[in-house]
Amino acid sequence: MRHLFRCSAERIARKSTTREPIIQEPEPFEPEATRRAAGVTESSRANRGWWDRNADEYQIEHGTFLGDDRFVWGPEGLDEVEAELLGPAEDLKGKDVLEIGAGAAQCSRWLTAQGARPVALDISHRQLQHALRIGGAFPRVQADAGMLPFRDGSFDLACSAYGALPFVADPVLVLREVHRVLRPGGRFVFSVTHPIRWAFPDEPGPEGLSVSASYFDRTPYVEQDDQGRAVYVEHHRTLGDRVRDIVASGLRLVDLVEPEWPVWNTSEWGGWSPLRGGLIPGTAIFVCAKD
Repeated sequence: MRHLFRCSAERIARKSTTREPIIQEPEPFEPEATRRAAGVTESSRANRGWWDRNADEYQIEHGTFLGDDRFVWGPEGLDEVEAELLGPAEDLKGKDVLEIGAGAAQCSRWLTAQGARPVALDISHRQLQHALRIGGAFPRVQADAGMLPFRDGSFDLACSAYGALPFVADPVLVLREVHRVLRPGGRFVFSVTHPIRWAFPDEPGPEGLSVSASYFDRTPYVEQDDQGRAVYVEHHRTLGDRVRDIVASGLRLVDLVEPEWPVWNTSEWGGWSPLRGGLIPGTAIFVCAKD
């Protein structure tokens, strides 16, 4: 089920002095995949550890597609340059923007180039080390998205490209935090795996085109060690759940974007592929506003 596309409480103040890859040897480990309940604390702890262990491999495998300073919303390759879901690029100048689940902060780097003042936040220290390695004149913050370390009304905009929301047990908690730190009139745009994908095997080929599970089964996908401790957790919400979560947080849903797979994109990314992308949506992007 693993749907990896993460762009994803301590401040990181160090500066990187090299652009050479940061590589750490992965620990030999074969987790057990299952579906079971996983709460807020367990999910947060598991995913912080997973990203710290796997950030190097992720950046090596997907860094070329993401680029150092692109703002890509998902494996389809929808670029903010074209989509303008945060608004026209010329209107971003001088805006305070929070990127949640920033990973190596590619989106924040693009925002900086548009004249915005981004803050890149991620739960993983290792991901933020990659953000430091690539560089950029903006703050990096290690924190849980459910406990944002910012004052009320700190940001004009917030964004999250496959960061945080797929992995948290209580998405309303995160959305309420985003609502709190946004200024009136602010906008929050976030992308997640399209909920319909949970009914299909996570395979890029023909075997991924047949329904194998109930779309309405919200039981989390969990990978656990031999002691039964979660080491990776992903949570499923239906489209209706996502809409209700947004409303419950006090935000208003402005648009729901389901990117089509473009002809130019011939790459596969986990369960995403041209074959599946031409038939069923792979990404859902929710455009929200604080009135």
